[in-house]
Amino acid sequence: MHSWQAPPPLPATWQRCDTGILPLWWDRLCAQTGEQSAALYAAGLFTEDRRRPIAQWYNPAFNAALLVAPETSAEWPVQRFGIFYAPPDSGFTRVYSAPHEWHPREPRKSPTEQEAFQAAISEAERFLQVEMDFV
Repeated sequence: MHSWQAPPPLPATWQRCDTGILPLWWDRLCAQTGEQSAALYAAGLFTEDRRRPIAQWYNPAFNAALLVAPETSAEWPVQRFGIFYAPPDSGFTRVYSAPHEWHPREPRKSPTEQEAFQAAISEAERFLQVEMDFV
């Protein structure tokens, strides 16, 4: 990507924190769907912090977050990264975007897991840029 095509840097209020899934996700999902439904959502992504890689941004000023993480069961033949958004103060939604998929049975065939992950991160960062115009 040329420098003139590079997206502007993220607003300073969004902090990248990829070490572990924030408890905010579980709390928001339970409030919206109930604990049993939340446990099954996105192949159990929010019940166990085990699926990697993830990319996560948190905005403490608005109590909002954005997450890129695998959303399909590990057994599925096609894996997909989902983008999830917790808007300021309450709520939870999946951001519908281009499919960021890869085939684990063909690890060298494009798109690879890493290529799909990077494409999902780029789309998530564009989402944050647009979202800041409305917050």
